[in-house]
Amino acid sequence: MPRFSQASRLAVPVAALVLVAAVSGCSMFGKKNELYTQSGESRPLEVPPDLDRPSADRAMALPSTGGSVSASGMNTTGAAAPIGFNASGDRDAIFAKIGDVLGATSGVNVVNKAQILGTYDVDYMGAKFLVRVTKAGDGAYVSAVDPRGLPPTGEAPAKLIGALKAAIAP
Repeated sequence: MPRFSQASRLAVPVAALVLVAAVSGCSMFGKKNELYTQSGESRPLEVPPDLDRPSADRAMALPSTGGSVSASGMNTTGAAAPIGFNASGDRDAIFAKIGDVLGATSGVNVVNKAQILGTYDVDYMGAKFLVRVTKAGDGAYVSAVDPRGLPPTGEAPAKLIGALKAAIAP
C-alpha cells in the first residue's frame, strides 16, 4: 500500500500542472502577427505572383473560321446570307398574319408552330426550314432559319420569305 500512496501524492501535482497548462491554452504558442488576430473576412487576400493577372498569351488570338465573307453575302464555306425582312406592328399580330399567309400559300405544309418561340416549322418545295418572327425595335423581323439555326440554302426559303414580305410588309 505504501506504493499506492506515493503514486497518489505524485498524481495530484501532475494533474494540477496539466490543468494549468490546459487553462492557459495556446498562450505559450501565441501569435505575434497582427494579421492573425483579425477576423478572416478583414484579412488581406494573398495571391501568388503568377496568378494576379490573367494569362495574355492567347488574349488576341483570332479563331479560325474556315472561310471569309464576300461582298455578295456568301462566304467561302457555302453558308448563305440571312433571308428576312422587317415588318412594322406587334410581334404577335405579325405572327398571326404570317400563319394566315402560310395557310393560304399553295405547296406550304406547316408541320408545327410555336407562338412563344415565334416559329413555324414548314415544308416547302422539298425544303424543311423554320419561319421565325422575332421582336425588333417597334416591329418584328421575319426570317428563314434551317434546323441547325443557320440561314438556309436553296431557292425555297428565299421564295417563301419573298412571298411573305409581299403580303405583309408595305
